[in-house]
Amino acid sequence: MFRRSGTATALTTALVAAAAALVLTASTSTSAAAAAAPGFLVGTDLPPHPTSPWYAGAITAGLPESAPFCLEGVLPAAGSWHRVFGTEYDTGAVQVSVRSSSPSAAAKLAGVLERKVAACAADWLRATPGGTASWQDYGTLPVEEGAHVYGVHTSIPESEPGVHLYGIGRDGSTVTVVQWGEMGDLSHAPVAAFKKTTTQAVNKLNP
Repeated sequence: MFRRSGTATALTTALVAAAAALVLTASTSTSAAAAAAPGFLVGTDLPPHPTSPWYAGAITAGLPESAPFCLEGVLPAAGSWHRVFGTEYDTGAVQVSVRSSSPSAAAKLAGVLERKVAACAADWLRATPGGTASWQDYGTLPVEEGAHVYGVHTSIPESEPGVHLYGIGRDGSTVTVVQWGEMGDLSHAPVAAFKKTTTQAVNKLNP
């Protein structure tokens, strides 16, 4: 019969306690990470597509693999979360939310994003000889610390035109941007429905 020594018993007890502590720490870290994610839109919050449901990807830490059109290089990776949405056709959307260090830092980031979108059509034209582009400021929305909606249209010869809507808003130290896009021009954009989407996006940030 094997007899466990006092030293072995103590060692086993210590290892079990260490393993339990590790599991607890990992669980706590995972819970903290999940809690840090802002609230996000779901598919039914987006402008309805006439022939397809919206499919929502996972809420994921960091920036999307491809930056939203017009916002390349301006969204910070630190404190960012994103969710990608798609349909069975060419219509798609993405939401990126950023936990900034303070409300003033968030206000500064929101201003940078707004200026980038407002300048997007002109910037794109300079980089795309032969193309055409236009943009529209659809105004602000009275939600939390405010939100702003824009539209951008781009087209090049012998290619389908593209239209994009942007909703940029802030709640405290959290900023969100929602970008919706499909083939078409600004006359086809569901502006009224997208304003509701933007309001929902900001309202859901810190439930």
